[in-house]
Amino acid sequence: MNQHKSRNSIDRRGFLKAAGAAGLTANLFTGNLRGANDRITLAFIGVGAQGMSNLRDALAAREEAQVVAVCDVYEPALEKARNVVEARYGSEPRSVKDFREILADKSVDAVCISTPDHWHALMTVEACKAGKDVYVEKPAFVHLDEGPKMVEAARKYDRVVQGGTMQRSMPTFLKAKEIVDSGVLGQITWCKTWSASLSKREGFGRPPDSDPPPGLDWDMWLGPAPKVPFNENRWGVTKAGFPTFRYFWDYAGGAMTDWGVHFIDPIHQCLGEPMPHAITALGGRFWVQDNLETADTMTAVYQYPDFMMTYELRQSCATPMFGQNGGTAIMGTEGMVVVTRSGCWLTPNKDSTIEPVEFTIRRPAGNVPQQDRPVSEHWKNFLGCIRTRQKPTSDIENMVRSSAVCVLGNVSMRAGTRLDFDEKSFTVRQPEALPFTRINYRAPWMLEV
Repeated sequence: MNQHKSRNSIDRRGFLKAAGAAGLTANLFTGNLRGANDRITLAFIGVGAQGMSNLRDALAAREEAQVVAVCDVYEPALEKARNVVEARYGSEPRSVKDFREILADKSVDAVCISTPDHWHALMTVEACKAGKDVYVEKPAFVHLDEGPKMVEAARKYDRVVQGGTMQRSMPTFLKAKEIVDSGVLGQITWCKTWSASLSKREGFGRPPDSDPPPGLDWDMWLGPAPKVPFNENRWGVTKAGFPTFRYFWDYAGGAMTDWGVHFIDPIHQCLGEPMPHAITALGGRFWVQDNLETADTMTAVYQYPDFMMTYELRQSCATPMFGQNGGTAIMGTEGMVVVTRSGCWLTPNKDSTIEPVEFTIRRPAGNVPQQDRPVSEHWKNFLGCIRTRQKPTSDIENMVRSSAVCVLGNVSMRAGTRLDFDEKSFTVRQPEALPFTRINYRAPWMLEV
């Protein structure tokens, strides 16, 4: 048995108590589905880069689901999504710009939320209140105080809420968990996560504030975030494969929450969903000279009950670690597991008698059919759980915990202080750090469960 599991099952009960979670044992389906043969009706809120990826995975995942509506505040994105759905079904889905119209539609069973991060918590809570099951992208939230409310809403309204930490459904990460669960690594006392790259010195430039592009409702895009003039980088849809909004504190947490959650979540998956009790992080913008805000260079150190963990971000030095530009390493007294999306490697320590393991995924050349993508398994799991009312692979509580670890790293760096995290109250003890953890929505938006 994994040495971390019994301790952390108690910790999670404390977390749920702090969240005011009601109806934890309720497992009856209370949604809109009428029978096992009826299709699950889906609506997609946010159909930009990640939203379109989720849309295509959902369309390929299972025949019993049907996309009936799409929503976005940017008309060109909305039009693209409409065309994809129409090509699949032969008829246009309902398309709207205000997500509240989707939530008010009783014919919609479940929603996918792939908006900018600052919308995730509010939309998830409102969707649960409206009786919808939810697939919500990572990270779960921007402000630490949002996390418990997401779990509370899922439990109170008996909703299936799948997090977008889709690596939990991928073969290499399942293999890493199998190795860790076997106990061959010995006692685990150290874990490392990292991301190494060489960004352009000029980054994304310093565009001036301007009018928003045609077809974009900038005020609705901002939603609960502070009202500011439009800036091409704050929006960032046309600047990169994945928009640059994620590098501004009002909307996200930079690489720490964008990629860091993918590197840290496997540690939680393998070691029984633990949480750290002390966090120290240092970093800043040392290399890239654009108008983005979040760190390009950072080290965060976490003390868990039974092990230490580090996260390292380097955007000015692409030197790999353990042969990988980014990944997760779980280290024990007998050996080490390194895992990425393309492989899982068990390396014995010196004088250890365990055997090495190499488990790699060789992707075929050319375009991979959507139904063969590993992410489709995550969608299949979500849609299956809508039927069975079981907790999905990335249940919202798990994604909230992994997201919180990333957010706490940013909070420590921004506040310039070590943090002592209390899992039961889901907050930190340092008063100077509290302003970086609290919800501060722009009126009239409120987070109410």
